[in-house]
Amino acid sequence: MQEPVMPRHVVFSHGKESGPWGRKISALAEVARSEGYDAHSVDYRGLDQPRQRVAKLVDFCKELAGDLVLVGSSLGGYVAVASASLLHARGLFLMAPALYMEGLPELRTGVVDCPTTIVHGWKDDVVPFEHSVRFAQMYKAGLHILESDHRLHNQLRVIQYLFEYFLIALDLPAIAFE
Repeated sequence: MQEPVMPRHVVFSHGKESGPWGRKISALAEVARSEGYDAHSVDYRGLDQPRQRVAKLVDFCKELAGDLVLVGSSLGGYVAVASASLLHARGLFLMAPALYMEGLPELRTGVVDCPTTIVHGWKDDVVPFEHSVRFAQMYKAGLHILESDHRLHNQLRVIQYLFEYFLIALDLPAIAFE
């Protein structure tokens, strides 16, 4: 008798000025589905406070059983990071995450305990790419800095490829380093 397959979910968190099914999320949702994940996107429109967004993501994900990968863009990246350990996320994929930004609640130490990849643009004039470098150093996250701006739209195909690689790598056995 074959074991039942655990469901796998990718949950997207959009940025402050965008919506739940923008260009990046729609493009990455296709990749998620092609890798056997159900794709969901939380609608945060009308919620300006980061803590409200974190609470909404945690509440949304309570109903999902199985592996959970969180994907966040800009403020949605902050929300995904703040929620990851609370939700026992299997992985985090962040695009120009709004980390270490003035006005956002400080993240607790050790907030990330899962594989994490960050994509950021060299020419981001909203969130400095140095913030992603700092976070990647602290949490030993993968980091890709691309020739782009905050929206990263001109690098969508590259981001799809990086996301596909990220999802596949989550299923690879860990290699022990001496």
